[in-house]
Amino acid sequence: MAKITSILLVDDDQTVNYLNERLLERMEVASQVLVALNGQEALNRLATHGQHATAASPALLLLDIKMPVLDGFGFLEAYQQLPPAQQRANVIVMLTTSLHPLDMQRLEQLPIAECLSKPLTQEKVDLIIEKYFAEPPPTSARA
Repeated sequence: MAKITSILLVDDDQTVNYLNERLLERMEVASQVLVALNGQEALNRLATHGQHATAASPALLLLDIKMPVLDGFGFLEAYQQLPPAQQRANVIVMLTTSLHPLDMQRLEQLPIAECLSKPLTQEKVDLIIEKYFAEPPPTSARA
């Protein structure tokens, strides 16, 4: 399984963050797991680490919708103002309990890879890693 540089958990629920962090560490899918308690903290972290995917700059963001300060929608709207190169360096997966049709319709207009319902499970992580971070098979050289 591919190991990615860093994952950023963006959720105001510290228990959810703790459980997700333990799952991701147990699965050894990332070099580092970071946590932000709201969308503003996540934007600050992205701004601090620039455009390059490094251990300090998350390649994957698992983002909640409902949070204080700046919710997931506000984060995504601000995220669209970041330089395109920085946006291409991140995969955003909405991880939420809100499957309200209006929320889902609004998400279709925003830059997320997909939306998954909580809780995060090993199967969901495997799906994300395989779908967005798996190495393409090497091409065989024909003589």
